[in-house]
Amino acid sequence: AIDPERVGICGGSHGGFLAAHLSGQHPDLFKVASMRNPCINIASMVTATDIPDWCYVETLGIGKYEWDNFRAPSKEENDKMWDNSPIAHLENVKAPTLVALGMKDRRVPPSQGLEYFHSLRAKSLPTKLLVYEDCDHAIDRVVSEADFWINTKQWFDKHL
Repeated sequence: AIDPERVGICGGSHGGFLAAHLSGQHPDLFKVASMRNPCINIASMVTATDIPDWCYVETLGIGKYEWDNFRAPSKEENDKMWDNSPIAHLENVKAPTLVALGMKDRRVPPSQGLEYFHSLRAKSLPTKLLVYEDCDHAIDRVVSEADFWINTKQWFDKHL
């Protein structure tokens, strides 16, 4: 049986995007969260990432991105990107959250996780930031990856 008082969520990249969404949309379900290079605010990510197509397709649907004619989103598109981002549900988040960032990430800029970290901390929510200066999106250096998983285990042990 699942103990409803001991449910945590963990994800990286798109999984971090989903973990942040779920943490904000189901705040009574998740008691702790750990995210690795999460996409938090599609509106602020779209012009700073190497995958702007993902930002358009994720929020506006297939066929809404023009490969040969990149442009910044319109105000309406920008609003929709915000509405479809985890940051739109920030006020609901209750789970203590660990955020890990590879500072050389070009896929999901580190500013995404920093925005979430600072926003959660401003709510006085227990939050921890792990910074890996020499890592990119994967955070796959042996020492960095081990550090992330050890910290995630300790974070879950502390908050569950």
